[in-house]
Amino acid sequence: MLDNRNYRKLWYKQPASEWVESLPIGSGRLGGMVFGGIEHERIQLNEDTLWSGRPKDKNNYTAFNYLAEAREFIFAGEYLKAQRLIEKHMLGRYTESYQPLGNLYIDSKIEGQVSEYRRELDLNTAVVTVSYAAGGAKYVRQVFCSAPDQAVVIRFTCDQAHKISFKARLASSHRFKTGSEADNQLILDGRCPVYTAPSYAKEIEHQIIYEDDVSQGMNYRILVQANLRGGTAEINQGKLEVKNADQVTLILIAATSYNGFDKNPALEGKEPKKLCADMMQRISNRTYEQILEEHVKDYQALFSRVELNLGEPLYPDLPTDQWLAQVKTAPLDPALVALYFDYGRYLLIASSRPGTQPANLQGIWNEHVQPPWSSNYTTNINVEMNYWLAEVCNLAECHTPLFDMIEELAVTGKKTAEVHYKCRGWATNHNVDLWRHAAPVGGSARWAFWPMASAWLTQHLWEHYAFGGDINFLKQRAYPLMKKAALFFLDWLILDKDGNLITCPSTSPENDFVSESGQRAAISCGSTMDMSLIWELFTNCTEASRILDIDSDFRHELEGARDQLLPLRIGCHGQLQEWYYDFEEAEPGHRHVSHLFGLYPGKQILKHKHPVLSSACEVTLKRRIENGGGHTGWSCAWLICLFARLEKAESAYEYVETLLRRSTYNNLFDAHPPFQIDGNFGGTAGIAEMLLQSHADELNILPALPQAWSEGYVTGLRARGGFEVDIYWEHSELTYAKIRSRLDSTCRIRYKKPIKVKCCGQMVEVEQNSDGLCVITTAAGSVYEIEPLN
Repeated sequence: MLDNRNYRKLWYKQPASEWVESLPIGSGRLGGMVFGGIEHERIQLNEDTLWSGRPKDKNNYTAFNYLAEAREFIFAGEYLKAQRLIEKHMLGRYTESYQPLGNLYIDSKIEGQVSEYRRELDLNTAVVTVSYAAGGAKYVRQVFCSAPDQAVVIRFTCDQAHKISFKARLASSHRFKTGSEADNQLILDGRCPVYTAPSYAKEIEHQIIYEDDVSQGMNYRILVQANLRGGTAEINQGKLEVKNADQVTLILIAATSYNGFDKNPALEGKEPKKLCADMMQRISNRTYEQILEEHVKDYQALFSRVELNLGEPLYPDLPTDQWLAQVKTAPLDPALVALYFDYGRYLLIASSRPGTQPANLQGIWNEHVQPPWSSNYTTNINVEMNYWLAEVCNLAECHTPLFDMIEELAVTGKKTAEVHYKCRGWATNHNVDLWRHAAPVGGSARWAFWPMASAWLTQHLWEHYAFGGDINFLKQRAYPLMKKAALFFLDWLILDKDGNLITCPSTSPENDFVSESGQRAAISCGSTMDMSLIWELFTNCTEASRILDIDSDFRHELEGARDQLLPLRIGCHGQLQEWYYDFEEAEPGHRHVSHLFGLYPGKQILKHKHPVLSSACEVTLKRRIENGGGHTGWSCAWLICLFARLEKAESAYEYVETLLRRSTYNNLFDAHPPFQIDGNFGGTAGIAEMLLQSHADELNILPALPQAWSEGYVTGLRARGGFEVDIYWEHSELTYAKIRSRLDSTCRIRYKKPIKVKCCGQMVEVEQNSDGLCVITTAAGSVYEIEPLN
């Protein structure tokens, strides 16, 4: 097949005319959006710790006083009264908002007519290149964000001498001032608001609040330095003016006063001036070529682990925006799917690295002071979806910022559990910010009252262990956090009239039902998602306890409680029931399919072990879709994953098509709309899930391969149990697979036809069990070759 690297590029014949056409770069901490202008370039900037506000105790200290009354209303069938009571007395204040850092503007005058314009993002190198010809000269501008150096680097070259002249300036949406400490440096110092209301909370009188007191609000600095070959540089009226250079490299450094989720960034913060000076000193004596080489080496160490090839492009000469437009009128080009898959991996590498903040609703890219949904961490699906691809796509290191946030939430969430619910352990509701807000926010209870996040978040800790087998991680980080989350739910669960353990109050996130009395409400008890989340947590926690050989009494308590949980049930339409009672949905095509958590990303419902429940999930999906479900980008991505788990290849592929056709901007960002990055990450995870699954304690090879991908290969995917897998296929049939075992373990392989296995050229004994699985015993470091039997 073709060399896939040639098509791992997003490219365009014109500059970006709006933000969602610009190209993202990122180091995990520092991010930029490159517009690629000719005479007027804009690079919009972000830094992942730049948020409004400061640490505050936003818990509602009277909320618990109303819990018993809310439960009485619910058990009496007065769901709307319970909801109104909760909204009046048991919610809290909104989170803070992720902030834009600023903009770097570069203005120049180009002589002659411009031709041969090209703007591209090369996913092989994580470098944006803008090139064009004018006045007989060829101009090239390269931009990247280096993780090793934590800097945005911009290089200007021309094939003729003395042709590079421009004026660069910095600006910000916040209160700021600019200055300089050298002829080749430009500085911006700014300060964030102490409060920013969500853009949808119009009832709040003061939407954005700055304090004149310098002891309030986060401070930050941007520092730009120009390194020239030929020509001159000087500061003139707040602008860095370069004249008649042969080559210019701009180095952009930024830092904030953030010093931890529990420290006031103004009173206890770090010093941005010193941080920027130290970073600039480390990079300033190195050449552009050295900086670029280290950047590419660091990036490729992550990106090159996985390769997906689905064949040669149908439209190899089309720029990306025109290629994407073909999806609306013609069959989806499989090569575009491969590019989208690679782009999702690129975005995670660019927005989530060890030591950074986790990727938020927009990754790290945001231009608004009041961004959509505060660009925060929404825990009832979105932040978890951001990391579905991390383990399977061999980016486990990029998963670690989420673990750091979970540890911090266990601190703030402990107080929320005590104050709001009088429970042990820790609890987090549906919105989180930099300051690790864990309490319910304001607004409607349909989203705000959801103390279930710790159960979902800690699943990611278990998954990291399940894929990698790191026993020290399980013992030192994962299990203690999982155990404390489980303690909360042991206390939060109550008995129903039939002796089942249930949650109360409970919601199915952001969805409403219609009660028997005809009232529309969100609050009831024992929603299916709640039960599945707790089942997942208790199952993972008991298994961790067994592996570590600790806490046997606690393990038995969890096992007993898990067996007493309200079981999954099938409703009158044959669907998986969403609520305690078989209510009708107020919005049958709702974007959330929360009650299917047990199918994906959970493991409570397994295709080959639970056929009845799996069929009920399929009915649920059919009903949602018939009524307009999957209409947001992330919701569409979730459908891909769910259909993949059901091994419905063509249905999964239909929503890959839909994601690209209906929910993708020209720069391939996901369109909720507006932009949310979760659809990119969920789409990438879904594509991987169509090719390899391992959640059922087996390696399921090509479980949902659509006819459109009749030929291809994928290398480097990871599977639970410590395996790394390459898969090759032709004519929609497996031709060859390679399994690298990182642990001494048993490997169960599922494929639709019999297989043979070799290791070091020798046939391996294969046990065929009653479930149709081929079972082999693997040794750490060994490679096993799989082929179909003739």
